[in-house]
Amino acid sequence: MLLKDKTAVVYGAGGAVGAAVARTFAREGAHVFLTGRDRGELDALAKEIAAADGKAEVAEVDALDAESVESHLDTVVAKTGTVDVSFNAIGIPQTGVQGIAITELSLESYLLPITTYTRSHFITASAAARKMVPARSGVILLHTAEPGKAGVSLLGGMGPAWAAIESFTRELSVECAEYGVRAVCLRTSGMVETPLIDEVFGIHAEVYGTSSEQFADAIAQRTHRKRPTALTELAEVTAFVASDRAAAMTGTVANLTGGLVSD
Repeated sequence: MLLKDKTAVVYGAGGAVGAAVARTFAREGAHVFLTGRDRGELDALAKEIAAADGKAEVAEVDALDAESVESHLDTVVAKTGTVDVSFNAIGIPQTGVQGIAITELSLESYLLPITTYTRSHFITASAAARKMVPARSGVILLHTAEPGKAGVSLLGGMGPAWAAIESFTRELSVECAEYGVRAVCLRTSGMVETPLIDEVFGIHAEVYGTSSEQFADAIAQRTHRKRPTALTELAEVTAFVASDRAAAMTGTVANLTGGLVSD
């Protein structure tokens, strides 16, 4: 098992990405702490993990609230003695954010993803680092999409938000890696299994006068593989990067876009 006896905290575990990663962490032997704002979704996921002989615990945590995050990590450390992995998978609704030209976008709508994503990732990553640095061990994982690297129209503040997260990953690494704490960002293309991408593709399809399915296929055709990143692919790589086998990886972005972005 890649993560045997590791303690992993997943923020936004009630969403499709967070849940997929949490399941894989648990399968690989981690004791997973599921956090989010919807207790029902978290409880259902915890039961699913337990049914597969995994270990999962649930807590309602607002990943935009520093006190909530810090208090929960204190609880985790008191129970397990450590935090080995932190993964932030929060998301926000995209209606009113994407699909609008910059010249028509309000300042509030432009700033919403930038302030939300950067605030949450700073809160969860810095809180994890405060636990990991004294222990001289840990992995902080962040998640972005291809517009963080490549310019894409009608995304409003989403591209800048993802670019900021990727830059923040490098800053985390340069300050924390010498203390044994790694920081890695995972960049994917839009994953069609997620409800959020259904909303996003629907928004853009309407703008371009096509169907969501046709828009999704057009995006897939731009990749080298002619298909989008799958949730399972993200989850599997995330588990590997969180493991000791990826000890040399830090301060970087794992490009899982299938060639949609070529580094």
